[in-house]
Amino acid sequence: MRLAYITAATTAVAALVFLVPLGWGLRNDHRDAAIAAAKERASAVAGAITAGADAKGVAAARRLAGGDTVIHTPGIAPAAGGRAGAAQIDAATQASGPIEATVDGGMVVLRYSPAGGKHSVVEAFIPAAELNKDTARDWWLLLGLAVFLVGGSVVVVDRLARGAVSSARNLVDAALAVGSGDLDVRITPSGPRELAEAGYAFNRMADRLVTSRTDERELVADLSHRLRTPLTALRLDAEALDPDDTQVGDFSAAELDRRRGIRRIRTAITTLEDEVNHLINTTRQAVAAQVAAPEDGLCDASEVVRERMMFWSALAGDQDREYRVVGAHLRIPVPVARAELAAALDAVLGNVFRYTPQGTAFEVGLSRRDGWVALRVDDAGPGIADPEQALRRGQSNQGSTGLGLDIARRVAQATGGSVSLDRAAMGGASVVMLLADADATPKTPSRFGLVGRGRLAAAKDPGRRRWQRGRE
Repeated sequence: MRLAYITAATTAVAALVFLVPLGWGLRNDHRDAAIAAAKERASAVAGAITAGADAKGVAAARRLAGGDTVIHTPGIAPAAGGRAGAAQIDAATQASGPIEATVDGGMVVLRYSPAGGKHSVVEAFIPAAELNKDTARDWWLLLGLAVFLVGGSVVVVDRLARGAVSSARNLVDAALAVGSGDLDVRITPSGPRELAEAGYAFNRMADRLVTSRTDERELVADLSHRLRTPLTALRLDAEALDPDDTQVGDFSAAELDRRRGIRRIRTAITTLEDEVNHLINTTRQAVAAQVAAPEDGLCDASEVVRERMMFWSALAGDQDREYRVVGAHLRIPVPVARAELAAALDAVLGNVFRYTPQGTAFEVGLSRRDGWVALRVDDAGPGIADPEQALRRGQSNQGSTGLGLDIARRVAQATGGSVSLDRAAMGGASVVMLLADADATPKTPSRFGLVGRGRLAAAKDPGRRRWQRGRE
């Protein structure tokens, strides 16, 4: 509203600056036209007198000229019907051309005409109404034009300002909503170019905030899930210890202390697992739908497999698990950070140790073909009843957090690959991480060729689900 007032005042001043001089100029044009017509009448009658016309000729000239004309004789009293005074008539005899004089009721034009020793002064009268003819109309038209310009400018500016003010108000409301914690709010950029660009920038900022918060919570969840690997080893080692029952039997003081220590260890491990699970579940519930990409980097997949198998081999020996590593003797670079690939492999192997009975064999295979690298983990356990549900983030049929396979999938998808679940040749589950080969351009992936499974395995189990190609 304030902008409309300012616009109205500015337009009114501009209209006055231009229209007042225009109206004054139109008034002067009307007066000049009336005076010019009077001069023509006076000149016509004076010309007839100079030409020696008789009284009838002069009267005819006066009729042709039209208007109110009177002939005065200088030195004698002004003629009847005239409006000019004696002084004005005498002044006309001294002029070389027609003169103008103001009289009551208007103006007169006086023209001196000497003819054969006879001197005459022709008077042409211009009424005030004729001098101001159409002046009032012009002023009313200009006033109406000024009102139209002021009103039109106010309407146009109000329309334009309404859109700008509305866009600015929406931007302010959205910023306040984001400041209050509502990161889902977005605006439709509109209004002037600057406000539209500010709207686009605000939406990008809100998206970045959501992504940053998602990255932070995903990192907390993933780091918490990495604790599951050493906790699994500790729990399995604790389960392998002697019983901690102190109620049945007679025990010495040393034996009681030893059993109580074992109980405290198992209780501490259980409590720690519960806390880690609670942290993972809490973070997962608050995280947004987007998932953050792992950090950029490059590592040797074979080296990562060998290093992590050195850790898991000790636990496999304690549980009498037979295992085999295939294809990890050559350097195979992949565009994944070393820590991320190790975390993904630990997540998959941790599921094998956690959800298969002790003594269940497993195999880790690594192969490359057509620009792709396949990291495969097979086991001889009971398998996975619903692979699609298992690949969903936070879904598990075993009562866990369900983030293990999701960590592996995110690492694979960061390189343009994917993760698939299938029935292994050993009879259990087969988890295949498909990663881009850093030394080659990936082509259309073929899972069976990458992991070394031919048509014979497929023929033995025709009901197996085929491998999912491309990105999930």
